[in-house]
Amino acid sequence: MPTISIGRDRLFAALGESYTQEEFEDLCFRFGIELDDVTTEKAIIRKEKHIEEEADEDEEIIYKIEIPANRYDLLCLEGLAQALRVFNKKQEIPTYILADIRKDKMLQMNVKPETSTIRPFVVCAVLRGVSFDEARYNSFIDLQDKLHQNICRRRSLVAIGTHDLDTLQGPFTYEALPPTDINFVPLKQTKSFRADELMEFYKSDMKLKKFLHIIENSPVFPVLYDSKRTVLSLPPIINGAHSAITLQTKNVFIECTATDLTKAKTVLNTMVTTFSEYCERKFEIEPVEVTYDDGKSYIYPDLAVYDMEVSLSYITDSIGVSLEVEQVTSLLTQMQLHAEPAKSSDNQCAIKVHVPPSRSDVLHPCDVMEDVAIAYGFNNLPTRSPASIKPLPLNELTDLLRIEIAMNVYTEVVTWLLCSRKENFAMLNREDDNSAVIIENPRSADFEAMRRTLMPGILKTVGSNKDHPKPIKIYEISDVAMLDESKDVGASNRRHLAALHCGATSGFELIHGLVDRIMEVMAIPFVPVNDNTGYYIKLSQEPEFLPGRQASIVVRGKQIGNFGIVHPQVLNNFDIPDPCSFVEIDVEALL
Repeated sequence: MPTISIGRDRLFAALGESYTQEEFEDLCFRFGIELDDVTTEKAIIRKEKHIEEEADEDEEIIYKIEIPANRYDLLCLEGLAQALRVFNKKQEIPTYILADIRKDKMLQMNVKPETSTIRPFVVCAVLRGVSFDEARYNSFIDLQDKLHQNICRRRSLVAIGTHDLDTLQGPFTYEALPPTDINFVPLKQTKSFRADELMEFYKSDMKLKKFLHIIENSPVFPVLYDSKRTVLSLPPIINGAHSAITLQTKNVFIECTATDLTKAKTVLNTMVTTFSEYCERKFEIEPVEVTYDDGKSYIYPDLAVYDMEVSLSYITDSIGVSLEVEQVTSLLTQMQLHAEPAKSSDNQCAIKVHVPPSRSDVLHPCDVMEDVAIAYGFNNLPTRSPASIKPLPLNELTDLLRIEIAMNVYTEVVTWLLCSRKENFAMLNREDDNSAVIIENPRSADFEAMRRTLMPGILKTVGSNKDHPKPIKIYEISDVAMLDESKDVGASNRRHLAALHCGATSGFELIHGLVDRIMEVMAIPFVPVNDNTGYYIKLSQEPEFLPGRQASIVVRGKQIGNFGIVHPQVLNNFDIPDPCSFVEIDVEALL
């Protein structure tokens, strides 16, 4: 979950009340957030630089607070303080309105068709008469950074640009041009750069270089101009220096360019609803008309209230508390949701909830139910057991097999689901046929693929414990991943069982006996080869096993696994000096 750092004294001033640390921790818990750490800014710097110094008594106390990942409205002091004031019944729920302005007097943003090839959407708004001080300004910038890291997915989906409107002249245009045709002075610079030169310049910038890949290979770059061809920004990289916001800025122009229109609207709503409280006309936002090349135009921001009807019985049954309609509406008001009694289509008691533009996290009746539970108090909810706790058949079978194998004196191990491509293939004497599920951006070569078999993990365990007294008898029942075009994600999990014997002798007969025991407890009889009424074994040719000392397990005509003496080369690959026998079975095939 995202963590925000807020000065304790500023937060308490915004709340209109001071708390002890224990009292504030209790308030956070009751609201569904968590006070993660209490520190100071200087302590953070000392920790980063590994400096051991005594703390000064006058250092500002910083609260680090964990916020739910979908509560974008709580990512800065302003949003959090307002939510807590409403929760504590010290403030009414704000009503956000659009400024009453004629369409022909609105600021215009004209979108050129070329932008459809790179970042096709843009939404805009204006905050008029904003009063900034240093703390508010820093919070305004910090909220943008938090949104960029969170919902904006590091600017790949949405990029936010904020500008001093008094330095610009509308109407504005959103274009996509070759990088050699774009020249401007970027933020915090004094020299003008061509856009392609800017890409090279920022490759050494620790903060901005991680965003360059989003557009650097495109033949055109997105760019915003005012009517005098002054560059507002080169999204998603940098704003222009000309329109930079300062503490003296009074009118703020906000633009969000995006590849995802829904997220762009959410980001814009979060920015304007959070900081409109500093406007001359509190909670009033000036709209901007965005016109596309096909003639269609849209007014942003969209501050429409979303109405949702939720059954009272759904809420009370879910949280296990009998509540009256009036109690539920009161609790929802504490969570910044206007609510009123209603009747559902089947004439049952229901709650009509008015979801404000600041609460983009409320999408489903379960979100409303959760807010009722939070406001009621999790500690006040009765403890109860679910009506039915019946395990899935696969998990039930897995637990029974665990008990059975353990009674055969095998010790259970749990190994990594991820492994390297080399462990998946080359170290098992197999050709890499691209049949493994690959991790797109692995942090390490040791964890770049999903395991196709439990064998690498089991062998690595033995290799790391080769000095352990022999014999070593271990097993694992866990999931492997297979490519599967029938699934929407292109892969599926399969539950496998694996066991290994390692000692002075290979223990092949013991592994064979374990296979027979598993079939016995599964009530699958041993039958002649090609008889599909039970199970039989037949010679196999798997490269990870010794030729002539291995077999396939066939159940009701379907091969479900293999066992045999592990090939000496495979043992050598995993640094195992002693002979081993191994079995692996697809558990799901036994159901």
